[in-house]
Amino acid sequence: MLLNNRVLAVLVFFKKAAIPAQPHLVELVQGVVAQAALLIQRKRTEEKLRTSEAKFREKATELEVTVEKLKRTQTHVIQAEKMSGLGKMVAGVAHEINNPVGFIVGNIALARQYFHDLLNLIALYQQTYPTPTPTIQQLRAEIDLEFLAKDWQKLINSIQVGAERIQQIVGSLRNFSRLDESELKPVDIHEGIDSTLFLLQHRLRAIGDRPEIEVIKNYAQLPKITCYASQLNQVFMHLLNNAIDAVENQPIPRVINICTTVETGEWRGKEELPQFSIPQFALVRIGDNGQGISEEVRSQIFDPFFTTKPVGSGMGLGLSLSYQIVVEKHGGELQCISALGKGTEFVIKLPLIPGQML
Repeated sequence: MLLNNRVLAVLVFFKKAAIPAQPHLVELVQGVVAQAALLIQRKRTEEKLRTSEAKFREKATELEVTVEKLKRTQTHVIQAEKMSGLGKMVAGVAHEINNPVGFIVGNIALARQYFHDLLNLIALYQQTYPTPTPTIQQLRAEIDLEFLAKDWQKLINSIQVGAERIQQIVGSLRNFSRLDESELKPVDIHEGIDSTLFLLQHRLRAIGDRPEIEVIKNYAQLPKITCYASQLNQVFMHLLNNAIDAVENQPIPRVINICTTVETGEWRGKEELPQFSIPQFALVRIGDNGQGISEEVRSQIFDPFFTTKPVGSGMGLGLSLSYQIVVEKHGGELQCISALGKGTEFVIKLPLIPGQML
C-alpha cells in the first residue's frame, strides 16, 4: 500500500493454480488497497492527535499547578512581610511605651515616701501648734485633710496597678513579636501561648452582657523546643482567634481547652536521628466547644483565601499561613479534628530534636 509515496503495508495474494489476468479484479484490489491505506493513515493521525492532546493536557495541568504554587507562595510572602512589618512596629511601640512607664513605676515608691513625710510633718505641726489660725482651719476643712490622706493611698495604688498592667502588656507584645529571636533557637512555647492569651484578654473576659470565655490550660512538662518563636506565636494567635470566633456567640459554657503533651512517633524529618534515639514530638491541642465544622469545609480549611466568615472579617489566610509555618518551616504537622455539633480541635505536632536544627 502506498500513500504519498510512503509504504504503509504490503498485501500478498496466493493462489494454488495459475489463472489468467483479470483486469476487473486487479482494479477491485487496487480500490480496496487505496481505501485501506487511507484508513490506516487516518488511524495513525488520530493516534498522534490523541497522544499530543494528552501531552498538552498534562502540560496544562502542570502549568496550572505551578501557577497556583506561585500564587500561594506570593500570598504567603506578602503576608509574612506584613507580619514582619507589624512585628517591628509592635516592638517599636512597646519600647517607646516601656520607657515612660518605667519612670512611672520607678517613681511610685518615691511618691509614697514623699507623701508619708508630708503627712508626718503636718502631724508634727498639729502637735506643736494645736490651735491653728482661722485661715488654716478653713483650708483644712475645704480640702478635707483626713479624706485626702486615705484617698491618696487608693489613688497611688491604682496608679501602680495600671502601670504594672501596661508593663505586662508591653512584655507580652515583646514576647509575641520576638524580633530578637528570628532564627531557630530553643524556647518555652508555654510562654508564647500565655503571651498570646494575655493579648486576647479583651475578647475572653466578660464585658457587659457578654459572658466570659473560659480557658482551661493543661500543660505538661515540655522541654524547650527549637523553633522560630515569633512564627509559632502567629500560629497560636490564629488558632486561638478562630476558637474564640467559634464560641463567642454560643450559650454558656463557652470553653477553650489548651493541652500540651509529649509523645513518641514515626520520624519523617530530613535529618537522621542519633543512633538509638526515639523520635519525640511536642503536641499542642487547642479545642473549643463550638458548633464544629462539616467535612466539606474541613477538607478546604487550609487552602489560601478559603473562609466561612462574613466579608470584611478576614482574608482566609490565617490557617493557610499557620499550616505553612508548622509543616514547611518546622517539619511538623497541623491537623483539624471536627464534626458538626462536636466542636473543633487543632493539633500542632512539632518534632523535638535536641541540639539539631529542624
